[in-house]
Amino acid sequence: MNVDRYSQEFETLTFSNPADGVLQITMEGPGLNSVDPRKHRQLADVWSAIDRDPDVRVALLAGAGKGFSSGGSFELLDAMTEDYGTALEVLREARDLVNNVINCSKPIVSAMWGPAVGAGLVAGLLADISVAGKAARIIDGHTRLGVAAGDHAAICWPLLCGMAKAKYYLLTCRDLSGEEAERIGLVSICVDDEGGPQAILDEALAVATELADGAQQAIRWTKHTLNYAYRQLAPAFEASLAYEFLGFQGPDALEGIAAVREKRPADFRGGPTSE
Repeated sequence: MNVDRYSQEFETLTFSNPADGVLQITMEGPGLNSVDPRKHRQLADVWSAIDRDPDVRVALLAGAGKGFSSGGSFELLDAMTEDYGTALEVLREARDLVNNVINCSKPIVSAMWGPAVGAGLVAGLLADISVAGKAARIIDGHTRLGVAAGDHAAICWPLLCGMAKAKYYLLTCRDLSGEEAERIGLVSICVDDEGGPQAILDEALAVATELADGAQQAIRWTKHTLNYAYRQLAPAFEASLAYEFLGFQGPDALEGIAAVREKRPADFRGGPTSE
């Protein structure tokens, strides 16, 4: 497996080969592995490269340090609200991220601990097997930013945990622990994380290794057919993505981003109410 090739092509991500046939992708960077514009593009594109690589049988996605990912950086959020062309580019990348994870023929395993938000959470929850630490903090923060819950939310939350729980967490932006996420079916496995992130990573690697040692074509075809459930929701996904990025052009997003930056509650009472 040519790990160096991935490191050169996708330099904002870190790659390793922890087991035969397993490619580990680690999100690493400032702000609890926040996703800046370059990382957003590469996080969307890497899955197509993995799909074409005959040496990769399983992909394992993790974060570095104390968390999985804190979501989009302020640089990315500001660019989306200030420049229409950039917003259109990021919209395309957001669509590619979801579709490329779903359509990647290789199974994907995620290992989530600490905060799991935004673009990182997209891949984390759409992974075929998601492993979360008991104390992980999973947050879909879109409505807190003043935009619709786009990205992956409409395509997978109702299927994974049911419409009632999906609406509760997506409308309120309340965070949920890895333990609660497993209880409602949002993640595959919850791991006791008293031993730190390594316990979650070890469990995820054990699953990835088992998949890498299995009947590859059978596993890939099973993933492909199961993911038709996601493909059938493409219209809802496209609509949610469009509403999300329309929101980034409005006043609520400016207030929401400012509130997060200033660590204060947002005041959306003066914003528009048109449907």
